[in-house]
Amino acid sequence: MSVLDGLEPKELWRRFGELSAIPRPSKEEEKVLVWLKKIAEENKLQWEQDSVGNMVIRRPGSSGGENAPPIVIQGHVDMVTEKNNDINHDFSKDPISLMREGDWITAKGTTLGADNGIGVAAALALLTMPTTTKLPPLECLFTVDEETGLTGAKQLKGEMIKGKTMLNLDTEEWGSVYMGCSGGGDSLIRMPLTTLQTSSLKAGEWQWYEVKCGGLKGGHSGLDIASGRGNSIRLLARALEKVVTAHQAKLSLMRGGNKRNALARECTAHIALPASSKAKSLALLTKSFGSYQHEYKTAEPTLSFSCEPLPSNQHPAGFLGEKSADALLCLLTNLPHGVMRMSTDKEGLVETSSNMATVELDLTKESKAEPHVEIVCSSRSSLSHALEDVRASIATLCKVCGAEVEQPESYPGWHPNPESKVLKVTKECYKELTGKEAEEVAIHAGLECGIINERCNGVDTVSFGPTIKGAHSPDERVQISTVKPFYDLVLRVLARLAG
Repeated sequence: MSVLDGLEPKELWRRFGELSAIPRPSKEEEKVLVWLKKIAEENKLQWEQDSVGNMVIRRPGSSGGENAPPIVIQGHVDMVTEKNNDINHDFSKDPISLMREGDWITAKGTTLGADNGIGVAAALALLTMPTTTKLPPLECLFTVDEETGLTGAKQLKGEMIKGKTMLNLDTEEWGSVYMGCSGGGDSLIRMPLTTLQTSSLKAGEWQWYEVKCGGLKGGHSGLDIASGRGNSIRLLARALEKVVTAHQAKLSLMRGGNKRNALARECTAHIALPASSKAKSLALLTKSFGSYQHEYKTAEPTLSFSCEPLPSNQHPAGFLGEKSADALLCLLTNLPHGVMRMSTDKEGLVETSSNMATVELDLTKESKAEPHVEIVCSSRSSLSHALEDVRASIATLCKVCGAEVEQPESYPGWHPNPESKVLKVTKECYKELTGKEAEEVAIHAGLECGIINERCNGVDTVSFGPTIKGAHSPDERVQISTVKPFYDLVLRVLARLAG
């Protein structure tokens, strides 16, 4: 007996159960694509696939919707593969072990794949609806490799899609209708450095210290960028710039942040202070740290700094020359970080931002490689030209400071359109079904919608879905009681669009 037995809509849950038995890590979607082709052929439905694997399955309109414009139903077939340490699971071959816990479907110690498996299952249920159901022509678009960079959507063959209205089924808050998201692009910075040997410093005249900034909340570089939280890299760079300028401190290591899409929570530096002004240098650092703690006392109540002597066995092989240290700290204290502009169309929504995400400098050991520092910035905007303006300012600053920058192709945002027809229809249908108003949501994070809109030369889009908690973790679960109303909303919207 399956844990899904008795759940409604029956066909949606049946397809989700089948999908859960098929391994589908990002970049390894071949098995699920073969399964989709089989479903299409068994039901005598047309299908088309592009060179990267994205697939469209088409269903003709029915019961009065035959002549309506086609509607795109979109979801991604890959899933995040995370498991608990005590679980023996091979995502390349093992099925997901489903469990039911009250009003939730979850998995045994692994990600569930409801993101975006429920959306995919809903699309498949639509494709096999009886012809007595009023539906417009459907183009069910199944994209690949969403979770590791949106690459399927980025390389989508737009000519496969004829429809100009799309329902994206990849959001996780029942009751919310998504109407916009940001685009984004990275800046990968590499600065060549001039270094000196630590042995060139006179013994006894310098003392090495490890300086740390930590205790910050961190968070998502898009969703949390307007929270007023601190950036450990920026704060530590501000303090170091003062002590380097005033007391000629030497810098050998600086390491902070660990993900391009996260706010940097911790940063560490190794510095040498002159013995003749050690007390003044330490006092200046302490004063700087205190002022930052006061500055962030509300947003970052656990912000902490430390400055401890570095054991002799950890003293570095080299340190930055004066000009390189000045250039690096100038860059780190001036790179765009935080909110650049708020949206004028949606109250409370960030339009444009940038995140100084990571820095990596390590002269601890001798190396034959050219000494350099690497910095990653991640910028976002719902407006393509605003995104490129921020990245251009990063490139200009890098040029001034003597750094090289690589800026991979950005992906477009999905600009909120309050006058969207499909948004209006979806909200009306939601109220008819629930008696409540749906919440309009635009997020400062990336979704496939903006990319697909660009690849297909304009598609009127909304996104909605059932409630999913803990996505991307072994705690992932989908709320059973939201799945049927979600599917009912899809059917009602499609019937309305069928005319």
